[in-house]
Amino acid sequence: MTAIAIIGAGPGLGLAVARRFGREGHSVAFISRNRTHLDELVNAVSADAVTADGFTADARDAAQLRSALAAAADSLGPIEVLQYSPVPAKSFMHPVLETYPADLAGAIEQSVYGPVTAVQQVLPGMRAFGRGTLLFVNGSSAVRPNPDVAGTSIAFAAESAYAEMLHEVLRPEGIHAAQLIIPQGIGGGDPAHEPDALADRLWRMHRDRGEFRVYAAPSPDTHPPRPSERTHELWQTPSASPARSRL
Repeated sequence: MTAIAIIGAGPGLGLAVARRFGREGHSVAFISRNRTHLDELVNAVSADAVTADGFTADARDAAQLRSALAAAADSLGPIEVLQYSPVPAKSFMHPVLETYPADLAGAIEQSVYGPVTAVQQVLPGMRAFGRGTLLFVNGSSAVRPNPDVAGTSIAFAAESAYAEMLHEVLRPEGIHAAQLIIPQGIGGGDPAHEPDALADRLWRMHRDRGEFRVYAAPSPDTHPPRPSERTHELWQTPSASPARSRL
């Protein structure tokens, strides 16, 4: 049995992905900062006969992240799939003219240092195993900068560049890197944006090993949002967007 490690696991997309991959025989490593939430996730999928465990780590803390991924591999088997999808903090989302160097530190730690740390930790095991998948989940500011959320726009752009480089250089080794863009958030009444639908899309990205970038809905580059929609990113807080689900 091989494992999927979900960094930034929550009760929305994270739980749906765990169930989807669990049905295909994968064990599941939930990784997040909150021990109580981890235990709830493990209990939820255990009821579906999915083998799972939770590991506490902050995606912005390299030592914690490496330790959690190492413990997950020891406990659950080789990590064949890594999903990187932690929710950015609200403090990352200042307008561009109100964003200063210090405001970018957390966003860069989470969207650049975190992915690099995680990939470097799991990559040797994937190479030894002979295959693997690296899944990155982002909002539309990863591909179209949004001046209302400058921190995530800058950091997601860097994460996208890193992930796309991985796609190119690891493909000959049988390791697939891919990015799912969720333009208008999770949930909200659009069937394509519901957690189960997104989890199935991520499963197919892993299974089919196709192009690098996949959109949950039509590309935001060819379908610009209305002005009222410009701040409706993937990473809305519950108070800002009640209809959008947590990861």
